[in-house]
Amino acid sequence: MNRQKKTVRVASDALVRLLTFIGLSLSPARALAESGQKLRIVGGLAAARQYIRHEEPFWSKELLRLSHGKFSAEIVPFDRAGVPGQDMLRLMQLGVVPLGTLQLNRIASQEPEFNAPDLAGLNPDMATLKKNVGAFRLYLEKTLRERYGIELLTIYVYPAQVVFCKNPLATMADLGGRRTRVSSATGADFVEAFGGVPVLTGFSEIMPNMATGNIECAITGTMSGNTIGLHEVTTHLHTMTVTWGLSIFAANSAAWKGMPPELKALLQTELPKLEAAIWSESDRETAEGIACNTGSATCTDGRQGKMQLVRSSPADERQRKEIFLSRVLTRWVQRCGPSCAQIWTQTIGPVVGIKAPAR
Repeated sequence: MNRQKKTVRVASDALVRLLTFIGLSLSPARALAESGQKLRIVGGLAAARQYIRHEEPFWSKELLRLSHGKFSAEIVPFDRAGVPGQDMLRLMQLGVVPLGTLQLNRIASQEPEFNAPDLAGLNPDMATLKKNVGAFRLYLEKTLRERYGIELLTIYVYPAQVVFCKNPLATMADLGGRRTRVSSATGADFVEAFGGVPVLTGFSEIMPNMATGNIECAITGTMSGNTIGLHEVTTHLHTMTVTWGLSIFAANSAAWKGMPPELKALLQTELPKLEAAIWSESDRETAEGIACNTGSATCTDGRQGKMQLVRSSPADERQRKEIFLSRVLTRWVQRCGPSCAQIWTQTIGPVVGIKAPAR
């Protein structure tokens, strides 16, 4: 009972902090309609370079410059706003958060079909990811608007999520028996198919779990792993891209409609540029993270490690394709239901040439 009271109190305190930041307003359309109103933005992950180098500077500095001082914004990352990422969809639907960033894998518990463009093992490279996101974008935009009253404005991507391990591994099959951190249900399916033991934890829990021995391997971004020091506690880096990690930036529909036309036009012009910059940064950071973790002389933006580089072998790639078809896609459809099979058939399936499995 005491634990339950503590959990409720923590959640309540988090909501109070968020409401205080937003301005205690449950009427975002009216607030944003005021000329010169400072926008309150809930952004992405605080430690991600996409946030540090692009998202935060855009809202805190560039908006003011681009609007010649007419509009400004204040941004706080969602993981420092005190509200779990999985709650962001509901908070935006209610208008508590008028403008914010949502991680697709965190809201997939409510909408499992949103996992479709980044299912584990689907996208071995960014070119494939771009095609699949492009195929899914119209469905995502329509669903957010009609089901939740949310306007999709941009889609962000994080660097490739690869495998860091404490002990030697030569192929992905060597994950057998190893407790491995994953960030999604489809990631768990993927690791399990290689014989590993998936451990679903948040990004901030990776290093504590490594320290206690609860996990031996971790799947996370090449550069984000370097940032938190994984290169100091693991020895081998397998470069197979398991997932990428997608986020969306969106607006409550009432807030979007209530914006001054000049501000809306400015955002419609500039946000696609921000999206393109973040995608380019993620592509660059994927390679940079590998270089830094393995101690390459080409590392210029991170901390140099001494990890052994393990590249995907032809056998690894064959297994990736087989596991995606037989395990990941099949289980996703089973969890998600017939509607997801239909969505897959209408969006990504034709692009990759893979039919949705029967339940």
